[in-house]
Amino acid sequence: MTTINVYLTFNGNCKSAFDFYLSVFGGEFASESTFGEMPPQEGMPPMPDEMKDQIMHVSLPISQETVLMGSDTGGEWAASHIQGNNFSISISTDSKAKADNFFNELSAGGEVKMPMEQTFWGDYFGMLTDKFGINWMISFNEKQ
Repeated sequence: MTTINVYLTFNGNCKSAFDFYLSVFGGEFASESTFGEMPPQEGMPPMPDEMKDQIMHVSLPISQETVLMGSDTGGEWAASHIQGNNFSISISTDSKAKADNFFNELSAGGEVKMPMEQTFWGDYFGMLTDKFGINWMISFNEKQ
């Protein structure tokens, strides 16, 4: 099954925003991790100290099919953060082939931000902006 959810991006205040959303929608976070918890990445500079306590990923289930997700942004990506267009549409699908197909079709004429690749958190994942300026995140996790 393929699901589509909203992914929000914040400039340092993701924790406050998601604590607020939790108070509105109830429930509990399915996941919450900081940039300081990330393992070192080959070819990536060390995480700046000011970002270590910021949110790398948080997810708040709203219903059985819907999850509100978010993260803080920083480094080179912070410059493009504009409040009001700080969201992506997140597609989670049930096969690597579907993930590749969605990624290839949506990125045609657009801009690949992160090619599809296996990540340290276990997902096959990529990011792009389509030719209409909409940000997309595509993922497949064979364990789900």
